[in-house]
Amino acid sequence: MRLSSGATVNAWTFNGQFPGPELRVHQGDLVEVKLINKLPKEGVTLHWHGLDVPNAEDGVAGVTQNAVQPGESFTYRFVVKNQPGTYWYHSHQASQEAVEKGLFGALIVLPRDDSFTGKDIPVLAHSWPTKEGSYQQAFDTFDTLKRLAVQLGTPVRLRLINTDSLPINFVLSGTSFKVIAIDGTDLHAPTELTRQRLLVAAGGRYDIQFTMPDTAVSLDWLQKSSKVGLLLSRDGTGNAPALADGPVFNPATYGSPQQTPFSLSSHFDKEFSLVLDDMIGFYDGKMQSVWPINGKVFPNTPMLMVHEGDLVKVSFVNRSWMDHPMHLHGHHMLVLSYNGRPVTGSPWWVDTLNIAPGESYEVAFRADNLGI
Repeated sequence: MRLSSGATVNAWTFNGQFPGPELRVHQGDLVEVKLINKLPKEGVTLHWHGLDVPNAEDGVAGVTQNAVQPGESFTYRFVVKNQPGTYWYHSHQASQEAVEKGLFGALIVLPRDDSFTGKDIPVLAHSWPTKEGSYQQAFDTFDTLKRLAVQLGTPVRLRLINTDSLPINFVLSGTSFKVIAIDGTDLHAPTELTRQRLLVAAGGRYDIQFTMPDTAVSLDWLQKSSKVGLLLSRDGTGNAPALADGPVFNPATYGSPQQTPFSLSSHFDKEFSLVLDDMIGFYDGKMQSVWPINGKVFPNTPMLMVHEGDLVKVSFVNRSWMDHPMHLHGHHMLVLSYNGRPVTGSPWWVDTLNIAPGESYEVAFRADNLGI
């Protein structure tokens, strides 16, 4: 398949498209998706990243189902109970290779009565593997500047989706904006921002909104070698505004507090501490650098066992040199504290939380979705 620059990438596709088709559903919909695997050798599943579906529909090969083998099919069926917002789907069988090659797509949950009349633009940030053995960054298939025409005064919602395995820094230049949702959950009383770098976790999503000004607006992927960008202007032409790079946006202090079902002072039925490290050890038959949790690497890491209805608190401490995106399936978790300080802004619900080197977090969730 070819990117906008003409660069060729080795791709696996859903319905011949890369990325896969954008799926738009409404809150409360009964959704049915039939997966048919026509790959010659590889198994495939569908995981609805961030969507809290019943365990049997979660699409994790070897855990909730067997991989769908070549020539086989599997039908997923679930009711969309999540809050309207931005999610995505991808294969969860050998997921690093499958996602890299294109087995993913945007999944948008709209309100039952959607009244938004502006521009609604999903942005799938992805690093495509090239035939030369390197990676090419792109927004969807655009590894060059993508231009769109947007009229003055139009409300614009950009849905930033990080499909990579590392965090991505985005910068919006040319206008002020609000971060209105994280991981499919609206933020309470968001305020205007300028010159803020948006660090989105691997697998995470930020929704930002602004009103189109009379001058050009650009969204950039901050990476030294990257020329990726999205330019919005009246007629889709013109030059990008000056890059509005600045400090990293901190969701822990953004917006206004709101009542939550639990907090740091709640009584928790189960509490776990997960310490993320790096060390040299034997893994998969050879000596290499490994990332243990509490001193153990998979499959020796302990399973966290809870009962239905338990209020669960988990502490993350990252003593390694690598960012780790902690993604909870089947639930959203409320971030309670960051580096020992309570969250003071809007309730901050996530399904994918980036734990950077040296950082610590406390999160909590109600275990109300049975399964593994």
